[in-house]
Amino acid sequence: MIEYHDREWGVPLRNDSALFEFLILEGAQAGLSWSTILNKRPAYRAAFDRFNPHKVARYDEDKVAALMADSGIVRNRLKIGAAIRNAQAFLEVQKEFGSFHPYIWKFVGGRPIQGRRKGTGDVPVRTPESDAMSKDLAKRGFSFVGSTICYAFMQATGMVNDHIVDCFRHGELAQRD
Repeated sequence: MIEYHDREWGVPLRNDSALFEFLILEGAQAGLSWSTILNKRPAYRAAFDRFNPHKVARYDEDKVAALMADSGIVRNRLKIGAAIRNAQAFLEVQKEFGSFHPYIWKFVGGRPIQGRRKGTGDVPVRTPESDAMSKDLAKRGFSFVGSTICYAFMQATGMVNDHIVDCFRHGELAQRD
């Protein structure tokens, strides 16, 4: 978790593959701890074809059965089904916008929101931006994209800098984008 925090969490991502990976992982995390998902991340990458949305969008019942038998991932049929539907919706967004990142970054005006959190108790679980993202994603056919999941996605992908102001990463990331 420390390495993830120090190197990855909150770094602005504009790469569609990485954004798709986080979208799927954040949905898988619903009801679980992030450390559980982070520990399963290598297994997820293998099971979900390195998060290639073109491949995931074509998964059939045989592949779903194989995923349900894979002890390396969260074996929840609803979450697996959501990953497949989300891949299909993701490809539709790419078609419409040319890429996923301009679409998803529009919810923060194209630039990271710089949080000024003094402590972990100051960090919200949702915001008007995550509410808008959740509503629009759901309208486009995505699932497991509630506002809390969207806010966690925004934090992980650097759309919002929620490092505590005293954290060394806050200042580093505030200057990045």
